[in-house]
Amino acid sequence: MIGLLIAQIILSIVLACIFLFRPSVTVTAGWKIVAFIGLFALPALCIVGGMNAHVQRSEQTSFCISCHVMGPYGRSLYIDDAKFIPAQHFQNHRVPADMACISCHADYSLYGTLFDKLRGLKRIYFQYVSTPPDPGSIRIPGGFKNGQCLHCHLGARSFQENPVHSAVMDTLTSNQLSCLTCHDMVHDIANLSHDKFWSPAQ
Repeated sequence: MIGLLIAQIILSIVLACIFLFRPSVTVTAGWKIVAFIGLFALPALCIVGGMNAHVQRSEQTSFCISCHVMGPYGRSLYIDDAKFIPAQHFQNHRVPADMACISCHADYSLYGTLFDKLRGLKRIYFQYVSTPPDPGSIRIPGGFKNGQCLHCHLGARSFQENPVHSAVMDTLTSNQLSCLTCHDMVHDIANLSHDKFWSPAQ
């Protein structure tokens, strides 16, 4: 994908240079078509391809935690304690390890991931242009919705047949009772210096 994108960019530059230094070649119909492709169609494909590549990259765990302010959240994925929900999901591959952040933090509504990415752009702005917030002050706009958990867990036998879950299923699916009411051990970035960490085998 990246190789094709680079080839398109190089071809666009070569064609643009030809038409810049030899505009007379566009006299014939064939060269006019080539000029249209080189000056409009190929750059448009480069823009779409580049955006697609960056959107896919933005879903990677490594991208999310590359910002200084998100580093402690990435570190918390290695807390060696079964009570910490993000760490257990990450370490046991209950979510894809290379997409751990978006797996749990994406809003799975119709335009949820698009709005999540737009909010992410705001964080990138703060990282490079303004003052990044304190890691402990970062909150999910609108709070953590149960749909982000139920997207995977709803329908899973171990979840459905758990008597604690089945007793409150209606309030969980309607978001009246938060999953975090019981599963409240999340990233705990304030206490990372006191936590024990898991080191994956190399």
